[in-house]
Amino acid sequence: MPSEPELVEQIVRLLDVRLLDPLEILLDGDDSVAAMREVVRSRARRWAGVLRDGDDRAATHTAVRLIATLYPGDRAFDPPLEWWRTPLGQVVALRAGHPAAESVSLATAGAMLGISRQGVHDLVRRGKLPRHPDGGVPSAAVRDRLRAAEQRKRDDRDQ
Repeated sequence: MPSEPELVEQIVRLLDVRLLDPLEILLDGDDSVAAMREVVRSRARRWAGVLRDGDDRAATHTAVRLIATLYPGDRAFDPPLEWWRTPLGQVVALRAGHPAAESVSLATAGAMLGISRQGVHDLVRRGKLPRHPDGGVPSAAVRDRLRAAEQRKRDDRDQ
């Protein structure tokens, strides 16, 4: 799981670029935008905490709200494979799976798991990941595999 500071910085950076910078341009550098930057940083810390340590429902709700705000569009959320390797992508995969898809391609599953498409294919072939009836693998199975790996890391640290 990414560190909280990494996650906070990505959220703040995305909100700056997508929301606050355009607002600052529209408002001709109004001081209220600087105040909003402080609010965003404070909230980003809270959101990162929920994403990392909140209960599943709260983490999923926070992930969906952030994604809907940061990546609006007429189509279902379908980020590039590299997105899953970002702090936000990693924590979303761990806590919510793919928030807009019941199943994901082998390439997307690999990006979420941090392995190659071929690695996912091998996991499916060996029965370590199920195949989805519509193709690919279930998003929930990818999430569950990530959670199991995270739990093993915690157990190892606790010993």
